[in-house]
Amino acid sequence: MSDQRSIESQEMCDSEIGSGLLEESMGPSSALAHLYRGEIHRMKFWRERLDKTSNWAITLMAAILTWAFSSRNNPHYIVLLAIVTVSIFLLIEARRYRAYDIWRSRVRMLQQNVFALGLDESAGVVDQEWRQKLSEDYRMPKVKVSLEEALAHRLRRVYAPLFLVLLAAWIFHLTAYASTTGWPRSAAVAWVPGGVVLASVVAFYAGILVVAYRPREWHINGEILPSDVTGWDYSQD
Repeated sequence: MSDQRSIESQEMCDSEIGSGLLEESMGPSSALAHLYRGEIHRMKFWRERLDKTSNWAITLMAAILTWAFSSRNNPHYIVLLAIVTVSIFLLIEARRYRAYDIWRSRVRMLQQNVFALGLDESAGVVDQEWRQKLSEDYRMPKVKVSLEEALAHRLRRVYAPLFLVLLAAWIFHLTAYASTTGWPRSAAVAWVPGGVVLASVVAFYAGILVVAYRPREWHINGEILPSDVTGWDYSQD
C-alpha cells in the first residue's frame, strides 16, 4: 500500500515539475536568467565556429593567391581552384549559420519580449504568442532559415567581397601573365576551351549575385540587415 502511494506521489510530483517556474507574474526570474545565459553561451559557441570558417577561407585564399602570382609560369587555374575552395567554405558556413540561428533566434525572442519590455513597458510585447513559440521550439527544435537564405546572408556579410577579389585576381593573371594565345583562348584549362571556362565563371558569378541580392522576405529573426542600419540620435529634446 505504501509503495503504491509512493508511486502516485512521484507521478504527481513529476507532472508538476516546471509548473509555474516561468509565470508571467514572476518576470525575469532566476530560472529565466539562467535560461537566457545558457542560450547566450550556445549562440557564442556557434558564432565562433562561423568566424573560424571565415578565417580559414581567407587564409587559404591568401596562400593560393600568393603562390599563383609568385611566378609567371604558374597556371591561371590555380585562382579558379581558390574560387572552388572558397565556395566549399561558403557552403560549410551556411550550414553552420542555420544551426547558429536556432540559438540566436531564441536569444532575440527573450530580448524582444522580456528584457526590452522590462526597460520600457510603453512599447508592449512584440509577439503576444512568444511564450508558446519558445515552448514549442524547446520541445521540437527546428531550423528556421533555408540554405539559400543562409547563403545569401553569408555572401553579403563576408564572401561576396572575397569572390570579387578572386575574380579580379583571375582576370589580372590572364591579362598580365597570359601567353600569346590571346583572349579568351588563354583561359583554357587542359582540354577545356577558354570560351567554356569563361562562360562557366560568368555563370557562377551571376548565380551568386542572384542568390545574394535578389529581393526576398528575410526569416532571420532580429538580425541587423543593411537596410536597418540608420543613424541614431542620442540627443534628448
